[in-house]
Amino acid sequence: MSHLTNTLKLKIMDIHDVLMAAVVFYAIYSILKNFTDFLLKRKIIRAGHFENAGILDQKVSSLEPENREANKYPSLKWGLVAFFGGLGFILIDQMGPGLANQDYYQNFMHNSMLPFGIELVSISLGFIVYFLIVNFSKKK
Repeated sequence: MSHLTNTLKLKIMDIHDVLMAAVVFYAIYSILKNFTDFLLKRKIIRAGHFENAGILDQKVSSLEPENREANKYPSLKWGLVAFFGGLGFILIDQMGPGLANQDYYQNFMHNSMLPFGIELVSISLGFIVYFLIVNFSKKK
């Protein structure tokens, strides 16, 4: 049993290392992108070509009614996605075997795509429910 827990701890640590590297690289990318976008916009404005660049159109287009309508319930959307994602994790936990059956647990959790499929289907159900709610609210 201790071998299994050591193996699980090792795999969890590997996942944490990968996630940490991904977060750090994404943060560096975001900072550099925002900074270079700022420098480019400043250069375009100083040159007097902001009409051609579409810089000011970004603020104006977000105030148009069709854009506001599409993003009318952002907290509902992400709340439903999180809710259905959590239901997917609960379903995976209930379907999965216990740690007592080591071989079957390892095959189910590490060598199978079924948990990923369950989670993706449940998240997509959250988006579908959001879509249906927004469409029915538009018709009223």
